[in-house]
Amino acid sequence: MTLNELRYLVAVAQERSFGRAAAKCFVSQPALSVAIQKLEDELGTPLFERGKSEVGITAVGVRVVEQAQRVLEEAARIRELAHAGRNPLVGSLKLGVIHTVAPYLLPDLIPVLHMRAPAMPLELVENLTEELEAELKSGRLDAVIVALPFSPPGVATVFLYEEPFQVVVPAGHKWAKRKSVHPDELAGEHAILLNVGHCFRDQILDACPELNRQDVPTARTNSLETVRNMVASGLGVSVLPRDALTPKYHSNLVVPVPFAKPVPSRRVVLAYRKSFPRPQAIEALRAAIAVVRPAAGRGGVRS
Repeated sequence: MTLNELRYLVAVAQERSFGRAAAKCFVSQPALSVAIQKLEDELGTPLFERGKSEVGITAVGVRVVEQAQRVLEEAARIRELAHAGRNPLVGSLKLGVIHTVAPYLLPDLIPVLHMRAPAMPLELVENLTEELEAELKSGRLDAVIVALPFSPPGVATVFLYEEPFQVVVPAGHKWAKRKSVHPDELAGEHAILLNVGHCFRDQILDACPELNRQDVPTARTNSLETVRNMVASGLGVSVLPRDALTPKYHSNLVVPVPFAKPVPSRRVVLAYRKSFPRPQAIEALRAAIAVVRPAAGRGGVRS
């Protein structure tokens, strides 16, 4: 049993295709198939169910694939440990960022981080919090930028900044000249929210609990920019975080209106595994974020 065989095993499980797995591993399909068959013979049990259109995984195969993934991650950690011992700011950093932060933070962050750590490029993944958590815990990501609450076991979080929310309405809406809007008032309007799975949706519903009522008309979409465009078109009202309302994203068709105090907000954090062998890389990333988001640096690490 070799690490290459385990890589092929995991690739087939992910792709559900020997052909796609071979392409992903940069080997020929016959070579990959022979390696998988050799592994099955060695283990004395089939790991995959070969179908005409898709490859299935046996019950034993599921458990073997999970263990193979852990073995590969631990093997990768050996290289990380050795590399980190030489220079923790050399080598890519695999960073995950939630959808509602990535497009607004990353364009500001990348130039600053590149200037401070030019030999540490970011390998970026944008996804939902749930998916980022799984990839962080599995070792496929080194760190993630998410919003609280976020406290998986074995993970440390560093507070970055607090981001207040504002109501956004179409130009000409009856609230456009209001000085403030109470959260409960949104239930009387057609509200535009992100789809289920986005933590920002949950934060809005926590701040505006009346929107949870079944009789409240709502529309759903997958990105804050689509939310902004739907508001601009006159479909309804919504809520956006501070970074999505900076001048560079201004639209004459959308009017931001402050919430009545206390203003709802979210706390954005940088999270990483406590066992991650490059703490200097995490600190370099935090410090770069502090430059572009001045509120960063308050708070600290928590388990």
